Amino acid sequence: MRKKCLITGGAGFLGINLIRYLLKEDWTVTSLDLAEFPFRDVIGDIRTLRGDVRDKDFVGRAIDGMDVVVHAAAALPLAKKSDIFSTEVDGTRNVLETSWKHQIDRVIHISSTAVYGIPDHHPLLESDRMQGVGAYGQAKIMAEEVCLQFRQKGMCIPILRPKTFVGPERLGVFGLLYEWANEGKNFPMLGAGKNKYQLLDVEDLCQAIFLAATGERPKVNDTFNIGAKEFRTLAQDFQEVLDHAGYGKRIRNLPAWPVIFVLKILEQLHLSPLYEWIYETVSKESFVSIEKAEKALHFAPKYSNKDALLRNYRWYCENLSRFRNKSGTSHTVPWSQGALRLAKIVF
Repeated sequence: MRKKCLITGGAGFLGINLIRYLLKEDWTVTSLDLAEFPFRDVIGDIRTLRGDVRDKDFVGRAIDGMDVVVHAAAALPLAKKSDIFSTEVDGTRNVLETSWKHQIDRVIHISSTAVYGIPDHHPLLESDRMQGVGAYGQAKIMAEEVCLQFRQKGMCIPILRPKTFVGPERLGVFGLLYEWANEGKNFPMLGAGKNKYQLLDVEDLCQAIFLAATGERPKVNDTFNIGAKEFRTLAQDFQEVLDHAGYGKRIRNLPAWPVIFVLKILEQLHLSPLYEWIYETVSKESFVSIEKAEKALHFAPKYSNKDALLRNYRWYCENLSRFRNKSGTSHTVPWSQGALRLAKIVF
């Protein structure tokens, strides 16, 4: 019998990639999202529901009859603080309370390595202290606490903490790099660029979700870091994109603290799309251990940082006409660059 899966946040970047992944596995998929579902290549193959995870009655109607729920819906860091907490925390509670009521076999909760904040050691382990930066990181910690409460009731709730992931349909902050590379510009980077920084390909994240959804219950009912196995410094991996673009452009390193000071002001004035989590962590080491996921889930990432970024950049170049002159705050559209567009003239 075909597995039935509900994906909250199904109209987002992770959502569409997971939908395509599960369709290849012959699953029946339903997408629930507050936003309109824009991906026409799978329309007709899935069921789409437009609604809010904060609406308990709506969530109940969506969950009824499902085998697995993947809870990926989230308000992103650029959203209002009140929306971040209500979506991440109250929305997660709604999904879990309703899943408990409908006796759903398991709920996979998509958290984030943002729960670790700005760490003082590496690699990060799942048992390390959580100290989220900003409303998004704090809300993700609170959402995990809700998950643990329902685990204690007997539910199977794998919690995945992915690193920042890229791949087809990903724009957002990475759209800045791809646009500048495609237009033959150098690209600025905070700090010396010697910090190791781990990313993740969205296909590898989909693999981890599938393994959590199908693995033995006692083994998967835990918390797992998910990231690339092979990665270098962020400057080295970003340079691969500039090299692939073919203009001979380079990463240009900027002193971190003066630029961070300016970015803080621009953020407060709503003149920059970059938020605290990005500019406070991009110049620092950032990588997690994936050993636990490798052992318990048999997670085996296919893509290095370089592979993931180049795969995403090639997709960007092939689909540029789709989103030219569009902007927004989600991961699937370019972000409005604000004052940063003036910086592009210099570089």
